Amino acid sequence: MPTTWPKLLKSATVTALCALAVATIPQAASAQDASVLAVSHKSPFSCGKTFSANNWTPNHNPGGSIDWQDHNGDDVNGETVRATAAGTAYFKDAGGVSYGKWVEIRHSDGSRTRYAHLSSMVRGAGGSMSVGQGTIIGTVGSTGGSKAPHLHYEQRTSGGAMDTSPTVDGVTVYLGQKRPVSSSNGCGGGGNPPTNPYTPEKACGSGYAVIDSAALAGGRTYLLYNAGNGNNCVVTMKSTNLGTPSAVSAFLEPQGESRAADSGNYGYYAGPVRSDAAKQCVRWGGSVGSSGYTSPFEHCG
Repeated sequence: MPTTWPKLLKSATVTALCALAVATIPQAASAQDASVLAVSHKSPFSCGKTFSANNWTPNHNPGGSIDWQDHNGDDVNGETVRATAAGTAYFKDAGGVSYGKWVEIRHSDGSRTRYAHLSSMVRGAGGSMSVGQGTIIGTVGSTGGSKAPHLHYEQRTSGGAMDTSPTVDGVTVYLGQKRPVSSSNGCGGGGNPPTNPYTPEKACGSGYAVIDSAALAGGRTYLLYNAGNGNNCVVTMKSTNLGTPSAVSAFLEPQGESRAADSGNYGYYAGPVRSDAAKQCVRWGGSVGSSGYTSPFEHCG
């Protein structure tokens, strides 16, 4: 099991200690071979996820590689890793040193990307598979020479040289920079079917658990309860048009009280709508587009 480091230490620890144990540092891509980096890359994470791309220097080996790290309290450890562009993926395992579990994808223009320190891979070491942009290849971990969970990521030319200022999702991360990048990978078209990067529990917050739900055309509305404070919470999650603002709503009405609601054009969900409803019946529901659900008064205990 990977060691879990305190959040306040993770970024500094990774920056100070997570140099890869590789024998040779490739030269940076030169002007004449920059044209081979013609493939457009998205973030290696699921649609809507934002993580920090840290192209730190000095002593990061190889120079120009990115360490994807936590951002605004969102823990990168255990996150799904996706192909940033289509190609053929090759699965490898260096054991307890260097990259650990890692994947190299060779793209149509001859360039390559590498994804290292994975906790798991969708194929065993020595395996390969064709991937589209957005295809799941593994999960973030801390295998090999890593000292804390993160995703080590490289873009290389067909000749093996590092692109020291890689671009993902339209954001160029220059050597020495650390920038947050929001993913559009898997939001629609190609790769794996898009999935909502949010969950009802994450939207409502700590302590809430789903106690009921209802299907909608294009999503689902959820009723959650927090046994610690007696509050209910309603959130409506989209399953289509993810990342694109469209009409969605959620509401919660304790019996005998006024209804609280949230509605608008949102990319992923409406809500959370919360109310103290301990030992009260509640009416709840929501909508995605023209598809809606309204419950009777229920869950009275």
